[in-house]
Amino acid sequence: MIPESKVKAVVCTEFAPIDALSVAEFPAPVAGPGEVVIDVVAAGVNYPDVLMVQGKYQTKPPLPFVPGSEASGRIAAVGEGATGFAVGQPVVAFTGTGAFAEQVRVPAKQVWPAPAGVALDVAGGIAITYGTSYHALKDRAALQPGETLLVLGAGGGVGLTAVELGRKLGARVIAAASSADKLALAREQGAHETINYREDDLRERVKALTGGKGVDVVYDPVGGADAIVGVRSLAWGGRFLVIGFAGGEIEQIPANLLLLKSASAVGVLWGNAVRADPALHGANMRQILDWLGAGELRPVIDRRFALDEARAALEHLEGRAVRGKVLLTVGASN
Repeated sequence: MIPESKVKAVVCTEFAPIDALSVAEFPAPVAGPGEVVIDVVAAGVNYPDVLMVQGKYQTKPPLPFVPGSEASGRIAAVGEGATGFAVGQPVVAFTGTGAFAEQVRVPAKQVWPAPAGVALDVAGGIAITYGTSYHALKDRAALQPGETLLVLGAGGGVGLTAVELGRKLGARVIAAASSADKLALAREQGAHETINYREDDLRERVKALTGGKGVDVVYDPVGGADAIVGVRSLAWGGRFLVIGFAGGEIEQIPANLLLLKSASAVGVLWGNAVRADPALHGANMRQILDWLGAGELRPVIDRRFALDEARAALEHLEGRAVRGKVLLTVGASN
């Protein structure tokens, strides 16, 4: 009998605090029909990963599982029907789970060729943050050139990409964050104006910056009390994008605030959207990766951790002091 092949991985055996995770051997993935296996170079660390291992996310994978929802690397094996990929090819993938390991199995429709000239470790943190923000602004908000975009939590991983892509799409971008250094980073990524909501009254500053009109789109990955301020800050016909709840509170939006301004609250859950419409999101990702390869996007890396340091990486993210993207480096990028 042939021994089962194993890979090194971060393993979640119970929904529990982050320190319950372990690094251990796990069964090596095998490519089924329509799937590929990737030798992981880097994996992005995202807030949903923090929630998922604690059983607080919208979906709960069967236990035990390997967390990690995005990765970059090289194709190790190609399953039947997974056309367009070759062993050794550098790729970027939305994995859902499994990325915190030496290898990961992924549906081929959630894998895209990595752009030439971009370090593979950097590419490991592209899919979810840029994919979420581009889908939110382009598909869900239909952001138009000349409109005003308010980004809450603008110093974090998704917030910074919303700032960058909002400017690229022609919007006037107002970035709101909790510290001067986060706001300085947002300005580097293209914000036209900034608001420190620990020091300033968010509502009054938005009024002042928009001449009382309000903003056309609010991008909110944080939730909590500032979500209501964001809804109150909408202009007529404005769109409030519900991205996530990194602040830990799911605020209830009073429907009358939407009614009074003919406004909309719009949900954005990128992972489910990719599975529901892979053609649309394949085109979106190809556009993002083309911009990245052309040097038109500048991902901000906060810190890199080794695979053995996964718990520290998740705790660092949970502390909400992150500026940009957190990565786990697994294999050689060259």
